[in-house]
Amino acid sequence: MASDTPLLIRQAVHELLDELLELNDLTSMDIISAVFTATPDLTSEFPAHAARTYGWSDIPLLCAQELDVSGSLPRCLRVLLHVETRRERHEMRHAYLHDAVLLRQDLVSD
Repeated sequence: MASDTPLLIRQAVHELLDELLELNDLTSMDIISAVFTATPDLTSEFPAHAARTYGWSDIPLLCAQELDVSGSLPRCLRVLLHVETRRERHEMRHAYLHDAVLLRQDLVSD
């Protein structure tokens, strides 16, 4: 993410949720809850608020701050989704967008 603005955070959260839902053939009805994290340099918007603007008005959401570890990826948002699915755990697809691909190159799809 280029900078810390509410609009960019909303766009990034929407992009991430779009990707996760598409990759895993999920709808909002499959989401039980979500935990969002943001690095300490992202403070202009709650990622959970961005999820509310995405339409997730009845899903329990929580925000937390990532640890401020020296050398860690800046301006990074993450989400942990708890979902109802018939897929096996190993069939679930992860989304690492933009610079986040550096976090888990072993899980990034081609």
